[in-house]
Amino acid sequence: MRKALVQRGLITVAPVATILALIWVFGFIPNLAQDRESCSPRHLRTVNWSTDFCNSIVDFEEILVGNPTKDGIPSLTDPSMEPVSQAAVWLSDRSPVIAVEIDGEARAYPQAILMWHEIANVEIAGIPVAVTFCPLCNSSITFDRRVDGEALDFGVSGFLRNSDLVMYDRQSETWWQQLTGEGLVGSYASVLLDIVPSQVISFASFAERHPEGLVLSRDTGFSRQYGINPYSNYDSRPGRPFLFRGEIDTRLGSPVDHVLAATVDGIAKAYPFAILREQRVINDSIGEKPVVAFFQAGVASALGDSVIDNAADLGTAGLYFSTLDGITLSFIRQEDGSFTDEQTRSTWNAYGEAIAGDLQGRELEWVDAFPHFWFAWAAFHPETEVYGI
Repeated sequence: MRKALVQRGLITVAPVATILALIWVFGFIPNLAQDRESCSPRHLRTVNWSTDFCNSIVDFEEILVGNPTKDGIPSLTDPSMEPVSQAAVWLSDRSPVIAVEIDGEARAYPQAILMWHEIANVEIAGIPVAVTFCPLCNSSITFDRRVDGEALDFGVSGFLRNSDLVMYDRQSETWWQQLTGEGLVGSYASVLLDIVPSQVISFASFAERHPEGLVLSRDTGFSRQYGINPYSNYDSRPGRPFLFRGEIDTRLGSPVDHVLAATVDGIAKAYPFAILREQRVINDSIGEKPVVAFFQAGVASALGDSVIDNAADLGTAGLYFSTLDGITLSFIRQEDGSFTDEQTRSTWNAYGEAIAGDLQGRELEWVDAFPHFWFAWAAFHPETEVYGI
């Protein structure tokens, strides 16, 4: 470039200020790039990344290679959807799906598909969201993809931290932690993505609640064994989880015990599925906030059998704030699977909705609670409380 300018005679006639500007442009910019390169982690291959590695909130030694290729696990963008009737051809009643509803538009994303893609970049009721599933941590979380007014498109980086998926956005190539939604490295480091309410439920429950809803189709453009779990028996496998270098919290029996976990007002708490399955309803509080957890059976474990629909019944659970109109409700379970509050004797379902009685039509406020493997939740929230312990 500089040689071309000389050949054209531009440098000989340019004023001093222009010469200085050209020296600055052609001399200092490469140095800045060199400085950024010096910030990149030495143990990771980053030659194809434009990430600003100088802007980081983590120790790079915590990040390990899970898949050596960026997008080696391909995320989905605007994937095809199908009606419930068509999805019923290949999904069973017990198939686990991530259910999302925004402004009356209901969508279901089978873990049988997200097992192979981990991220679906979609738009629901005009809201750009990322539906994510990290199989190694059994973490299913949905995020609003907008940051500073821009909709980001997320991909799978191939890296792991605490065995959890490290996502990246294609606009800035910032790296993001899936379990927390926090920017780790790059332009958006320390930024938190907003969470969108979602819950892992059975396909049968989704179909019953949203007969006009849409389901992620297997017509993704990729050839994958949808319905097969490549991590067979992972949620019962003894030993240290894959590429997890952290300390194992021994308060639960196994690192891969299932928990429903949330953070409320800075206080983290985990509810073991073993206790949820036994009690069916838990009246509790996180800090000063009264909450209730509802459990329902009939959902296969995505990380159990090699064929997902053949796996053991893991069930599912949701967490809700139990104060309504200034009154804290306490709940008891009924034989038919519903729940009754002791204050008004209204009947509730497992989704925090009053379906009969004085409070019929009312809903409890959903808590940002999601299922995880115990080791992963404890790694990111080492001070977490554990219900029943």
